Formats: sequence, structure tokens, C-alpha cells
Amino acid sequence: MTTSANETKVPPGRAVNIGLWVLQVLLAAFFVFASVPKLLGDPMAVQMFDLIGFGQWFRYLTGAVELLGAIGLLIPRLCGLAAFGLALVMVGAVLAQIFPLGAPVVALSPLVLGVVLLLVAWARRGTIPFLARS
Repeated sequence: MTTSANETKVPPGRAVNIGLWVLQVLLAAFFVFASVPKLLGDPMAVQMFDLIGFGQWFRYLTGAVELLGAIGLLIPRLCGLAAFGLALVMVGAVLAQIFPLGAPVVALSPLVLGVVLLLVAWARRGTIPFLARS
């Protein structure tokens, strides 16, 4: 297989960066869509947070954190910290699904999302002050 002179190769580091940004945009879209029902008082979200037992203030807090995290994923200086923060939110979601909601199978979704967010946070660790390389 030969490469013609007209073809341009994307350097590996740049390809990874592009892939990370695509992933971050998709994650941001997911978290915007996940936050809207919580912030607008969707009956299913209200019921779920009643079952969790912390009150409706926690639904608003969770929705706001998800929305702010989604925005943070799109800001270069904040993307690593936002991914790390959203991974922590997913830890809470896993625990909520397992314990008060009693749906351990449903906990697989936030678990997978949490792992993906941790990978993004690790890849963007240079943007996180306490993890930045010296």
C-alpha cells in the first residue's frame, strides 16, 4: 500500500485529541439531556428522587451539576475537571441505583459512563490543577 503525495496524515497525538473532543461533545450532549428532566420536574425524575430519599433539592442539585459538567466538558481549561466531577456524580448514581432504588442491573449504565469519564479526565489531566504534570 502506497501513500500518494496528496494524502495528508494526521499525527497520532492530534488524532487522539480529535477523538477526545468528539467523545467530550457526545458526553456533554448526554448530560444536557439527562439534566433537563431533573431541572424541569419531570414526574419520573421527581418520583426517582423521592425514592432516593434526599428530597427534591437533591434533584435540582444533581441536574445543575450535570448541566454545568456538560458545559465544562466543552471548555478546554475545564474539560478534565468536569469529566472528573461527572465521574463522581456517576459513582453516586451507581450507589443510588444499587441501594435505595434496588436496581443493580440499571447501575451498569452509570458505571460505564463513569469509567469513560475517568478515561477522559486522565487524558485531559493536564487541565486539572492537582493532576497536572510538572
